[in-house]
Amino acid sequence: MITAAQMRAARALLGIDQRRLAELAGVSLPTIQRMEASEGTVRGVVETLVKVIEALDRAGIELIGDDAVSERGGRGVRLKHSQSANTS
Repeated sequence: MITAAQMRAARALLGIDQRRLAELAGVSLPTIQRMEASEGTVRGVVETLVKVIEALDRAGIELIGDDAVSERGGRGVRLKHSQSANTS
């Protein structure tokens, strides 16, 4: 899944605001605001979470889970490649 901090970090890497993420994911702005305001792992309708995660993936974001290989462990985000035109 995804945490609120990962969502905010992903948006920052892409240089987009909450409204743009909502557009890319096909969800409402209040939904994105509610997700990002949550503590820890974002909870909600699974279909909505999948839409947001898929939108971030299409835009070039890789979510790093707790059990993913990384030097220091923990969660995070990183760009998979240069920014996609989908974020413009």
